[in-house]
Amino acid sequence: MRDESQLNDPWLIAAWPGMGAVAISAGFYLMAKLGMHLLAEFPAREFFDLECVNVKHGLILTGSLPRSRLFLWQDPRKHHDLIVFIGEAQPPAKGTAFCTKLIGHAHQLGIQRVFTFAAMATQMRPEHQARVFGAAIDRATLNDFRNLDVHVLEEAQINGLNGVLLGVAADSGMKGGCLLGEIPHVFSQFPSPKAALSVLKTFCTLADITLDFTELQTQARQVEKGLEEFLQRLENSVGTPDAQVAPADAPETDKVAPRLSAHDQQRLEDLFAIVCKDRSRAYELKQELDRLKVFPAYEDRFLDLFKEPI
Repeated sequence: MRDESQLNDPWLIAAWPGMGAVAISAGFYLMAKLGMHLLAEFPAREFFDLECVNVKHGLILTGSLPRSRLFLWQDPRKHHDLIVFIGEAQPPAKGTAFCTKLIGHAHQLGIQRVFTFAAMATQMRPEHQARVFGAAIDRATLNDFRNLDVHVLEEAQINGLNGVLLGVAADSGMKGGCLLGEIPHVFSQFPSPKAALSVLKTFCTLADITLDFTELQTQARQVEKGLEEFLQRLENSVGTPDAQVAPADAPETDKVAPRLSAHDQQRLEDLFAIVCKDRSRAYELKQELDRLKVFPAYEDRFLDLFKEPI
């Protein structure tokens, strides 16, 4: 592998958790399928405060701050390398300062194009095709978006660091923009792999990258089927006051992650072992962690798989 100090026209893609998990899902999938490896960890202590501690068997454990990491893929064609920034959380304050520091680091790496992913909630139904909306820093990127049939936002706001980062990048003379995947407003709190897939397909065309979308397509079909069936049941239940309908995979809030069975634990260990040798299987592992609702507990171990190039 080439010297990482000699990157070829690198692009930055920044992803944080948000509506529909669109950005973070697209970021993880891109990172896994390209076999990226850890480039650097962004310091968090000056931007995050410890908000809670964990208790286990009656003992208070040292708390941990949200982590922010950069992962690198070096393009074998030497067109342009990709750096994916994965943030576990957005800082509750000092967002502009955080973005300024990140863009400063990007400048040091020679990055001149910055992209963020986000979600756009509309009245679409789950079975509808998820459109991609976009807004650009520069006119060249805006023209690229139009050529890719991205629905350009004429008047809008992009909330959170997905937008703030691009504002700071614009002030720094960079290029790039935000791609937003369309999600059903009524299901905005549910993961939307279909929207992540639409965003990622658009970005890969823009970046001239070939990616295997099989796993994300399968996940998108499964979620679409479940949400559409739920929506139909909900619509059929209108007028029945006692009717209570909830999706089978409704997210659990304020609950402890379920205890894993021996079978599930062994399956996870087997998948971790596989991914150690074949990083392209990483998204399969992430899907299993999500299905078992234990990804937060395994997130550091999952990302540690990308520490070194294979």
